[in-house]
Amino acid sequence: MAPPVTSRPARGLIALLIVLVGLLAWAFWPGTPNTVRLGLDLQGGTQVILVPKPVTAGAEITDEQLQQTVAIIRQRVDGLGVAEAEVTTQGSGNGAAIIVSVPGAEQDRVVDLVKRTALLDFRPVDTLLNPQPFDINATPTPEPSASSSPTPTPSPTTTFVPGTSLVQSPDNSPDYQGKVLALDCTNPEAYTGGIPDDPALWLGTCERTGEVKYNLEPAFIKGSNVTGATAGLPQNGVGSWVVSLEFDSEGAKALAAASTKLSALPDCGSGVSPCNAFAIVLDGVVVSAPRFNEPILGGQAQIEGNFTAQEANDLANVLKYGALPVTLDPVDITSVSPTVGNDQLRAGIIAGLLGLVLVMIYLMIYYRALGIVAVISLIMAGAFTYLMIVVFSKTIGLTLTLAGVAGAIVAIGITADSFIVYFERIRDEIREGRSLRQACESGWVRARRTLLAADFVSLLAAAVLYLLSVGSVRGFAFVLGLTTIIDILVAFWFTHPLVVLIGRTGWMQKGSRWTGLDADRVGGHALTGEVVSKSRRRQNTDQETVEVPSP
Repeated sequence: MAPPVTSRPARGLIALLIVLVGLLAWAFWPGTPNTVRLGLDLQGGTQVILVPKPVTAGAEITDEQLQQTVAIIRQRVDGLGVAEAEVTTQGSGNGAAIIVSVPGAEQDRVVDLVKRTALLDFRPVDTLLNPQPFDINATPTPEPSASSSPTPTPSPTTTFVPGTSLVQSPDNSPDYQGKVLALDCTNPEAYTGGIPDDPALWLGTCERTGEVKYNLEPAFIKGSNVTGATAGLPQNGVGSWVVSLEFDSEGAKALAAASTKLSALPDCGSGVSPCNAFAIVLDGVVVSAPRFNEPILGGQAQIEGNFTAQEANDLANVLKYGALPVTLDPVDITSVSPTVGNDQLRAGIIAGLLGLVLVMIYLMIYYRALGIVAVISLIMAGAFTYLMIVVFSKTIGLTLTLAGVAGAIVAIGITADSFIVYFERIRDEIREGRSLRQACESGWVRARRTLLAADFVSLLAAAVLYLLSVGSVRGFAFVLGLTTIIDILVAFWFTHPLVVLIGRTGWMQKGSRWTGLDADRVGGHALTGEVVSKSRRRQNTDQETVEVPSP
């Protein structure tokens, strides 16, 4: 018995139209970037392979040190304004390598940036300032600090330098203070870090979230003096998480002297003059600013600050590995010119278009009218893929590499397979004696199981490949998974509804050779929605031809 025709194809087409309009608005909203981010192999740039080496001969490099090294390098390259940069590791221990790929950046700048060991230092806080840049016409005068000489009024000739990530000077001069006031900590470029400071100089910089601007005195302890840092709860178990520090002999002496001096100053709260506060600075940005409540002797200290468990552990990692016990030796530097990248992109696009055209030609020759539906569906899938890549480039920083282009090309075959499975199911249903209207419905019920099973396998393979791989291979896996999901979307909300609609037309039900459902292709004859097999037609003709006896 033929299944009832209950499909409502208009609903699927309307849903697809709503999604398409939403993606178009999201991708091409005025005032936002509406282009695809290109990776190193397409845009050009620099790739550097670094080999970490321990400072002490024979020491073993731990996985924690490698992870912290990668985090610091990523912070530095992000400060270049290329968030699509990749920082990955290969191997472990003393045989590990760190691979840094930065699209569109100059080679010398990248090498100089990533090979330096991160610098951590502890500095007395002279003044807290508003994160907004200083208005030279207002000429405000900050209140004097109790821990240093009064702060002079900045000179009206101070150069306005918003966006600078840090300011340094040998002394607390009026010109230096004017530059600190001109520092714009509301600009993300000012608090991304990645620029190690000179511990012997005064420092004007931002807190890592951009909420506070600091004027800091020269450092009294370097990060290399920290021998250990752990996060935990207080010994009495009451209160929030704390960070415990251990210093070497040199650091212990400097800590004792600095804490004795600063703890004698009053706690001035969160005003302009913090008095007994000190700042922990990593690569030029303040990561924490606790206060000395008492002198700290013996080389051990505890930082309290109403930390959560995660905040305390993050700060402990910064303190423990801020001055990394490794040096980074660049062993291979590769520059990819934009010309080579453009050639690769052009070749990839040509290959994709050629494959797409060949598939379209085959579908139209073999399936005729149904092939036209498949071609339109392929174009729709390509449009969705492009829009999704643009949206992901804007939102999560997706970068399209040559491997990603290959993933999109592979998806052409996967999408075409979905149409072939459906169309062949329709032919099978017609061979079993169902009308075209019924075959479009019952054929879809059977085809969608195969379609979902095949796409699930592709999606699973893409997910496993994405999780287990690194570098550009992950780009291939991501695009392959994305196009597989788009294939399901287009098949359910576009191809099936469109086939159902044209299957209800009188021209398709006549079964002419241009429909792709003529007798030579389905083993029978489609006429007004009815199909009779050749053998049955022959049998009926034989029964009608009878010999009439003579009288």
